[in-house]
Amino acid sequence: MKWIMVATIVGATVLADLLQSFEMKRHVVKVEDLRPGRLGRMLAGLAHRGPLVLAVFFMAISFFAFMKLLSVADLSFAVPITAASVVIETVLAKLVLKEKVSLARWAGACFVAAGVALLAV
Repeated sequence: MKWIMVATIVGATVLADLLQSFEMKRHVVKVEDLRPGRLGRMLAGLAHRGPLVLAVFFMAISFFAFMKLLSVADLSFAVPITAASVVIETVLAKLVLKEKVSLARWAGACFVAAGVALLAV
């Protein structure tokens, strides 16, 4: 059960973050949009963007799966093991979003992967 929850959390987090990044790169939020008079209009506009709404949905799935994971696993396991999303997101940022990923970021992702592997034992 706990590994199903881990897979759900990681998968939902990755999807949410990719969708959010994709959509926010398409819709640039300006400082002027954050003024009280314009904030409602900006939020209403964001609510009509499909990928962003879907990202929020996946974030909710990740949150509730994490709550379930905490009922069957220790916090000292749950938080670090879900860092696997960092590794997957780094790879997908390069492949899907066409981001430039520096050598230092690849090294960091490898360290995270090693840590996750140690926790899985």
